[in-house]
Amino acid sequence: MNNNGQFDGEYKEVDPENGSPNNSGGPRGPKLWKVVLIALIAGVIGGGVVVGGYSWYQNQQDEQLNSDNSKAKTKTSNVKVNVSSDAEGAFNKIKGAVVSVEAYSKDDRSSSIAGMYGQSGDDSSGSQEEQASEGSGVIYKKSGDTAYVVTNNHVISGADRVETLMSDGHKLETEVVGHDAVSDLAVLKIDAKYVKQVASFGDSDKISVGETALAIGSPLGSDYATSLTQGIISAKKRTIDVTNSSGVATGQATVIQTDAAINPGNSGGPLINIGGQVIGINSMKLSSAGSSEASVEGMGFAIPSNEVVEIVNQLAENGKVSRPALGISLLDLDYISASDRQKTLKLPDSVTSGIVVMKVNSDSPLKDAGVKKYDVITGLGDKKVKDIVSLREALYEHKIGDKVKVKYYHDGKEKSTNVKLSLEANDSNTSAASNER
Repeated sequence: MNNNGQFDGEYKEVDPENGSPNNSGGPRGPKLWKVVLIALIAGVIGGGVVVGGYSWYQNQQDEQLNSDNSKAKTKTSNVKVNVSSDAEGAFNKIKGAVVSVEAYSKDDRSSSIAGMYGQSGDDSSGSQEEQASEGSGVIYKKSGDTAYVVTNNHVISGADRVETLMSDGHKLETEVVGHDAVSDLAVLKIDAKYVKQVASFGDSDKISVGETALAIGSPLGSDYATSLTQGIISAKKRTIDVTNSSGVATGQATVIQTDAAINPGNSGGPLINIGGQVIGINSMKLSSAGSSEASVEGMGFAIPSNEVVEIVNQLAENGKVSRPALGISLLDLDYISASDRQKTLKLPDSVTSGIVVMKVNSDSPLKDAGVKKYDVITGLGDKKVKDIVSLREALYEHKIGDKVKVKYYHDGKEKSTNVKLSLEANDSNTSAASNER
C-alpha cells in the first residue's frame, strides 16, 4: 500500500513466523492456488472459446468457398460466329453426289450353317446372299431418268447384285454398265429420281504438289457415309504396282498420291480440289512397308481424273475398254545387269533405259516388222520409252488401227519400223501378268 492507502501493484507474501516479506520464490500459500485455479478455469473457458471460434471460422470459409464455386458456372454465348472455309464450300458442292456402293454375292457357306441348325440350305428368303464388299462412288452424269456412278472395279467385282445408297438414305437397285480390271474402274447405272447433285471433273494435269485435297466416301462402310478428310497432294504422278485380290501383280498404275485419310470403304469415292471438282477416284492406300511390316500413314492413291474420264466414257458407251497392244512380253532394262546388256543385248553404253522384248506373240503386229527377242524398244510414236509405265502411257494415247513408229535396238544398232495397232488388250490378256503389253 502506498501512503494514500492504495495498492501499489506489487504483491508480497509475509512469512508467518516473523512477519517479514517472503522473497524466496518457494510455495506461496492459498492466494497463489487461488490464482492458479482462476487461470486454469480461464484456460478451459478460453479453450472452449477457441474451439468454438475455429468451428465458426471453418463454417465461414465453407460458405465463402461455395460462394466462389458458384462463380464457376458458365453458359453458351449468344454471339453468332460465321465460320466458313474453302473446304466447307467444296464439300457442299459435291456431297450430294457421293454415294455408298454395296455389292452382294452368294455364299455357299450359308447352306452349311443352316444345316447345323436343322434348316435347309435352299432358303428362298435370300439368306444365301452375303455382303461381299462395300465401297464408295460418285454420280458424274444425269441423263433423263438415268444417272451414272463411277466407282472402283474391285468394289463390285464378282458381285451378283449391287445397290447404291444415296446420301439422303435412299437405297437403289443398281446395274453394272461396264467394268475394267486394268484401270480398276467401273460404271454403274441408277434411277435418277433422287439425284439432286452431280459431280464435275477437274483437270488432273493441272494439280500441284502441296495444294489442298479432300477425300469423300464411306470409310469402314455406310455407317460413316459421306465422311470428309483433308490433306494435300503429295505427288502428281506416282507409279505403283497393282495386284489383284489374290495378291498377284497385274501391272502398274500411275496415280495421284495424297495424305488425306483414305480407309477401307473409301474406294471409288472422289478426291476433290478446293473448287469441289473431282481430280481423282480414290483407289487404295499403303498400310505397310513391304516385308518389314512397318506401319505407314498418310499414303493414299487416286486414279487421275483425266484417265477416269477417258475410261468411263468407253465403259458407258461400250461396256468395256478397248486398248491397243503390242503383243509382247517385256522387261524393264533396269533389271538387266551391265554385263548382259553388253554380251546378250549388245547395247551401246549410251542406252540406259528402255524395255527388253522377251517374247513376241504369234498375233503381235511386231512379228512381221522384224522385232525379235532381246531387242530393246526405246520409243513409240513421238514418246520416249524408258520403262513399262512410259510404254503403256505412250501406247494408250493411240487407238486400235493407228499406225505408230517404233524405235528399237537390234544387235546393238538402232532401227525403226511402223506398225499397225490391231490388237485389243482386254481383261484376259493384260491382267494375267505385269510384263505383257
